[in-house]
Amino acid sequence: MTPPAIAFSHTVTERFLRYVAIDTQSDPASPTCPSTEKQKDLGRLLAAELLRMGVADAHLDEHGYVYATIPSNVTKLVPVICFCSHMDTAPDCSGANVKAQVVRNYQGQDIVLPGDPSQVIRAADHPALRDQIGNDIITTDGTTLLGADNKAGVAEIMDAAQFLIAHPDIKHGTIRILFTPDEEIGRGVDKVDMKKLGAAFGYTMDGETAGHIEDETFSADGASIAITGVSTHPGFAKGKMEHAVKIAAAIVERLPKDTCSPETTDGRDGFLHITGIAGALEMATLNLIVRDFTEEGLKQKEALLQSIVDEVMTGFPNSSAKVTITPQYRNMKVVLDKHPQVVENALEAIRRAGLVPKRGSIRGGTDGSRLSFMGLPCPNIFAGEHAFHSRQEWVSVQDMEAAVRTIVHLATIWEERA
Repeated sequence: MTPPAIAFSHTVTERFLRYVAIDTQSDPASPTCPSTEKQKDLGRLLAAELLRMGVADAHLDEHGYVYATIPSNVTKLVPVICFCSHMDTAPDCSGANVKAQVVRNYQGQDIVLPGDPSQVIRAADHPALRDQIGNDIITTDGTTLLGADNKAGVAEIMDAAQFLIAHPDIKHGTIRILFTPDEEIGRGVDKVDMKKLGAAFGYTMDGETAGHIEDETFSADGASIAITGVSTHPGFAKGKMEHAVKIAAAIVERLPKDTCSPETTDGRDGFLHITGIAGALEMATLNLIVRDFTEEGLKQKEALLQSIVDEVMTGFPNSSAKVTITPQYRNMKVVLDKHPQVVENALEAIRRAGLVPKRGSIRGGTDGSRLSFMGLPCPNIFAGEHAFHSRQEWVSVQDMEAAVRTIVHLATIWEERA
C-alpha cells in the first residue's frame, strides 16, 4: 500500500542559523562533563524550545545532555526509537562568532568566503557541490567553522519534532530525543542515562551526503608511548645522554610513509595517526590513534607500532618506552547486523523522502558507535554536512529539509511495521 503523502513545511534553516551562532566548541584538555560550560547554552535553548512546542519532559541535565519525549499517538505497541545529534563543535577550528551566509540558487561556481577571501570553496575540490545546482548553500564568512557538524542534525531533529507535534494525524510510536555534548572529543555518550532514555533503537543524524545511511564505522583505539631517556649535562654528555625527544622523533620517522596513515589511505584501509608529541630531554610522550574496520586490523597496526618502538629502543639501551593501548569504540556493524530492521526502515524512509538511499561506512565514529554497544543499535543518517572541522564547511538547505522528511517518515514506518 502506498503511504499517504505528507505536506511538509520547514523551520530547519531558521533554527540552524540561530544554533550555529552559539559557540559550543568542546575541549579535549578539560576533565569535566561537559568539557565546556558553553555547550549548555545551546542545551538550555533547545530544552526551552522543546517545552514551548509541548514536549513536557524536555530538560537539560547536569552533564549537558538534553532529553525529551514525543509520546506515542497510537494504541498499538511500537518500539521506542531515539533520534540523536551532538551539540559540540570540533576543537580543530574556532566556532566562536560564526557569521553564516546563504548562497541562494547555487549555480556551480566557486564560493569566496567574505570574511577571509583567501578561503574559497572550490567546486573542483568539493565534488558534492555538483548535486547542489539550484539549491541554497550555507557557509561561514571564512573565519570560523560553520558547525553543521552537528547542528544541522540538531536543527533537523527539532524541526521534525515540531512538525510531528503540529500534525497529530501522522501516526507514530514514542520518540525519544537526545542531544549530547563532547562527541567531537570522543566522550559524547560517557554520561548518557540509558535507563532514562529508554529506547529500543536509535539513529544519529550526523552523516554527510543526502540519501546516505552508514551502518559501519571504524573500530578505534588510542595509543600512547611514554619514553624515559637519560639526562646528563650537555657539556659532558658524550656516550651518556639518550634524548627522549630524539627517541620520539626516531619512532615517528620509522612509521610507514606510503601507507597506514590518514593522508595515504581511503576506503576500508585503516591507519596509525599521530595526534600529539610532547616532552623534553628526560621524558617524552607520543599520542596516536589507531583505526581499522576489523579487530584483526587494529591488532596488526598496534603490533606494527610495538615492533617499531622495540626496533628504535635497541639504539637507546639505557632508556625505556612503554606503549599503552586504550580501547575507544568498535565497529557498530557487529550489533546492527543482528537487527536488520533498523537499517531497512531507514532505507525506506530515505526513499519516501524522495532520495535514492546509499548504504556505506564511516571512516570515523559517531555517538552511535558506542550507543550500539550500550544496548541501543544506532546507525548514522545523513544530516547534509560537508567539509566539517574546517572553515570551508557547508550545508545545503534542501539537504537539511530532506533529512527532516526522512526523520518524519522513519517515525511513521516504525508505526506501520509494528
